[in-house]
Amino acid sequence: MNHRYGHNRIRHQGFWPWWRWLLTALNILALALSAVLSWHYIEGGPMAGCGGGSPCDRVLNSRWSTAAGVLPVSGLAMGVYLAMIVAGLFIGRTTEGPIERAAWSAMLALAGTIAGSAVWFIIVQKWFVGEFCLYCMSTHITGLLLAVLVIWRAVAHSRRHSNDIPSANRTSNQGAPTAGPGRLSGPLPTIRLTLIGFALAGILAAVQLGFTPSSVQRFGESENSLPPVDYHTIPMVGSPDAPTIVTLLFDYECPHCQQLHLMLDEAIRKSGGKLAFALYPTPLNTGCNPYVTRDEDAFKNSCELAKIGLAVWVANRAAFTSFDDWMFTYDSGDSWRPRTPDAGRAKAVESVGRAKFEAACADPWIEQYLQTCIRVYGQSARNGNGGVPKMIFGTHWVIPEPHNADDLIVILQKKLGVPGP
Repeated sequence: MNHRYGHNRIRHQGFWPWWRWLLTALNILALALSAVLSWHYIEGGPMAGCGGGSPCDRVLNSRWSTAAGVLPVSGLAMGVYLAMIVAGLFIGRTTEGPIERAAWSAMLALAGTIAGSAVWFIIVQKWFVGEFCLYCMSTHITGLLLAVLVIWRAVAHSRRHSNDIPSANRTSNQGAPTAGPGRLSGPLPTIRLTLIGFALAGILAAVQLGFTPSSVQRFGESENSLPPVDYHTIPMVGSPDAPTIVTLLFDYECPHCQQLHLMLDEAIRKSGGKLAFALYPTPLNTGCNPYVTRDEDAFKNSCELAKIGLAVWVANRAAFTSFDDWMFTYDSGDSWRPRTPDAGRAKAVESVGRAKFEAACADPWIEQYLQTCIRVYGQSARNGNGGVPKMIFGTHWVIPEPHNADDLIVILQKKLGVPGP
């Protein structure tokens, strides 16, 4: 009987309990997601389900996707999850005590790092970028579940082996508690090791906050220069006679376009009036833009809002500037929300009069100019470079993330070759 019992116990210990299977599955899932994100960083181009200008696209190409502008954070995550997988292979009952303790210690520190990093990057997406990425959030949620599982099992492991130690052996010669060879000694070491991991995540956050990241999301060069245009006939910010005119592609529902728009007048002032921006409305909606691969709910009214804005320009050019500014400002609170089509039409009627607005809406120039803007967008939208706001000068384009007007001028000069004032 004793021989059979011992044989069955050995066989039972050869099988993984359910939580080890779950631990491994979560590790592999998080590693795979991190690998996909790292591949996207290296290769560029669009992610499946992340069209140009989408919230996912904004997060993945933001300056917070790297550590100090050098290493992709997804690559660092791959190393952490791979280390967790390796450590998880040495926590079974058949592993020698000191090795098992080292494995649990490493896993707890890694769990703290994963949990701390997940919390940090959720904060970044909520309050710094203002968008959420499905791939990133899936990775963070998986990581948090993994961290909770590791900490829970580490505490259970500690209690189990503490109970297994005979009471006579629980204190050393000096009366200090001991956990036996290779075992965790209670909740305090578990907390301490987890906090070490949190501290490592805090270092990453400090690096990202302390090092001023690049103010450019992406930049490149188009095959062709922009077609010639009479700047006196299209919407502008600044004078159409300015010696340097930069083309600006934008969407009235794009929050990053809104932030950039607030810097344009100041940049023109700092240039001494030598700089101006040609406004090219570029809706990120398949309803009017064939270069957008899929629709995002955030841009569902983009086509309609662009046409309303152009109708105001046609009806009364003098009224366009104040209308355009109104589209990118907010009336109350501390956050901006795009105007609705109904609100846009009401403001347009208020600005130019109902009769003029309705007559302008029927002008074929609106559709012609909108398609011109969209074709310009298409020239630089290849290989996943379809985001806005986008600035073009000659054959060069850039998707900027300026902190202020001074930063914007530096981007224009360094990335687009715009002459200095």
